[in-house]
Amino acid sequence: MGTDKIFKDGDVMLGGILSFHSRWINKQDNYTQKPKPLQCTSLNLMDFQFAQAMLFAIAEINNSSDILPGLSLGYKMYDACGSIARAVSGALALANGNEATFVSSETPCTKSAQVQAILGETSSSPCMAIATVIGPFHLPLISHFATCACLSDKAKYPSFFRTIPSDLYQSRALAQLVRHFGWTWVGAIRTNDDYGNNGMVTFTETANQLGICLEYSVSFFRTDPEEKILNIVNVIKHSSAKVIVAFMSYMDIDVIIHKLSYHNVSGYQWVGSEGWILNAPTAALDENHILDGAIGVSIPEAHLFTKFWEALFSCEFNSKNNHKRCTGTEDLSDVKNSFTDMSLMPIFNNVYKGVYAVAHALHKILKCNKTCDTNVTLDPSMVRMVTKGEEVYFNENGDPAAKYEIINWQPTAQGTVEFVTVGLYDASLPVDRQLTLQNTSLFWAQNSKKGTSICSKPCLPGTRKVLQKGKPVCCYDCTPCAEGEISNTTDSITCIQCPIDFWSNAQRVACVKKETEFLSYEEIMGALLTAASLFGTCMTCVVAWIFLKYRKTPIVRANNSELSFLLLFSLSLCFLCSLTFIGRPTEWSCMLRHIAFGITFVLCISCVLGKTIVVLMAFRAKRPGSNIMKWFGPLQQRLSVIAFTLIQVLICVLWLTISPPFPFKNMKLFTYKIIMECAMGSAIGFWAVLGYIGLLAVLCFVLAFLARKLPDNFNEAKFITFSMLIFCAVWITFIPAYVSSPGKFSVAVEIFAILASSFGLLLCIFVPKCYVILFKPEKNTKKNVMVKSRATLKTNK
Repeated sequence: MGTDKIFKDGDVMLGGILSFHSRWINKQDNYTQKPKPLQCTSLNLMDFQFAQAMLFAIAEINNSSDILPGLSLGYKMYDACGSIARAVSGALALANGNEATFVSSETPCTKSAQVQAILGETSSSPCMAIATVIGPFHLPLISHFATCACLSDKAKYPSFFRTIPSDLYQSRALAQLVRHFGWTWVGAIRTNDDYGNNGMVTFTETANQLGICLEYSVSFFRTDPEEKILNIVNVIKHSSAKVIVAFMSYMDIDVIIHKLSYHNVSGYQWVGSEGWILNAPTAALDENHILDGAIGVSIPEAHLFTKFWEALFSCEFNSKNNHKRCTGTEDLSDVKNSFTDMSLMPIFNNVYKGVYAVAHALHKILKCNKTCDTNVTLDPSMVRMVTKGEEVYFNENGDPAAKYEIINWQPTAQGTVEFVTVGLYDASLPVDRQLTLQNTSLFWAQNSKKGTSICSKPCLPGTRKVLQKGKPVCCYDCTPCAEGEISNTTDSITCIQCPIDFWSNAQRVACVKKETEFLSYEEIMGALLTAASLFGTCMTCVVAWIFLKYRKTPIVRANNSELSFLLLFSLSLCFLCSLTFIGRPTEWSCMLRHIAFGITFVLCISCVLGKTIVVLMAFRAKRPGSNIMKWFGPLQQRLSVIAFTLIQVLICVLWLTISPPFPFKNMKLFTYKIIMECAMGSAIGFWAVLGYIGLLAVLCFVLAFLARKLPDNFNEAKFITFSMLIFCAVWITFIPAYVSSPGKFSVAVEIFAILASSFGLLLCIFVPKCYVILFKPEKNTKKNVMVKSRATLKTNK
């Protein structure tokens, strides 16, 4: 290993493991059984830059009187050549340098050849291997570029530290960046190593929490067979996602870009990790501008310090003699050698901070003004310092504070790419303030539009998401909300049930108050029924006026005028009671309508029944002079009507006392409207009222049927029979019609039954008599009535 290291002696030694060369692997050897020795080929100029930053920091410390005064820092750097095995070998060599040496001084001090800390490696996988091996030695390993979140596990890697944030935060930052632009349907490519695999795991977890879905997630390593790389190219070509998250190293992204360029695959928006997003050679390799518009996270830009600038450009700002003078505007655009690539300045700064962290820890422990014993155990976690205006410290996991810049690849007029900082991410802030972006300065990939990488279009208000079977949650169908449900936000996953008194509008975006339905006077049906009720009342009043005017005529006197006037009065109440069924139901109207209906109809039927009994008894007497009629005189007639009516009154009082009718909002009959109706309260009470009316009507019909052959000009038995037949037919058909009619139509059916039966009684009983009174006055004589009656009586005998 002696020829593969860079060495400089010092009082305190620092170790370094970097890959100054790239290894060469013959891919044909992958298919043979003969292992080939490792061959280091081309120079890796990037790690030479890191080494230069390390040497610069060591020199600056050695020239400082503020830190480690009287002691010099030396170094041993080993070339890992891109090999994990070689990196581990170098780490063991650095850890096992225990031979004692001596320094020339007035009081010789023994020093240890063992290094106090190792700086490196650049990648996560080598760092994991090195940290595992040197962990038992309690030898700190400080990496400037290893970002795998797995390295924060102190149980596995107790002596690992780093000056670059963990991928845990980088992955979260990438997920928040993707979600910020509304990209919910993305593809993912990762390097098949610890860096890529662990980083993608965290990204996927965070993406799922933010509602981002991965159409595909593929991995590869730069040494994989060409068939595998071509398969990844085909996956990208045939995918619908227009955004690709690439968690890769710059060496692997170079391979993918080369293949995509060859197959003319472009127009995708790339989101990159810090492993390649700020890599100038990658931008130079992208001749077809496939990555133009790429956006990603990078370590914050470091402010160039004067001496480093002077060392890089071999100039001086305060030039004396004839030495080249620095202007601060030195142009590197014409230099093709990546050794002078300033895009890696943040990583140089990480190397610089790592060296200073070791120096400050040593300074705190050694207290060199008293002793020069360097056999100590170094712990960088106790360091909290400020270098070049930046605070440096390590948390309990050995990680620094997580801050990133958001970088956007913006093409220039010269055909090159400029890395433009368009935002910041600070993990120490609250979640809603961690990401800040300047949207106006962003450049998007060609043929790609911001916000179009989605699996399904957003579900508009009034619809809800329904996941597509066998697909990620970002793929869904938009289903309209059901009746009575709404969604007033975009991409709603559920529809909200409207309150019981509300219903969804046609667009299903708002709940509106349900329409209340009842039979009103304003609608046509209500107006017609009202007119019929008033017409029947007026007609009854006209008949009553006629009977009153001609009350002394034989036909009026012969038909029990007192019961006739009482019957006309009850008929007018029957017509008027139908009006109580029209209008919005209230507590009083509900009780009034059924009680008034029940009592007035019983009064009406009682009058008809009394008239029928009187006629029947009078003409069924055996002899004309029989005194049987004294039991059915006017007093008995009045008492019978009162008795029959009081029974109904008693039924109604019990109904009102036990469970009266009440207004009720029927929401079950129709879902989209409320039916305002009167609930019966007690169904037994309702049917008892109807049943009693029906009983009297049937009794009246039977008696009238028995008296149907009596003289027509003396009694109205035949007409009563027809009226009762109409009455019974109406109320028998009412029951099924009432039960089957919805909403306000059931009320209309009940009103119609009341009016029809009332008109039947009025027309059948009174209209024939009015016809004789008005148009056949010659028949309205006592002689005519008596002659007819005797003839009928003789026939009956």
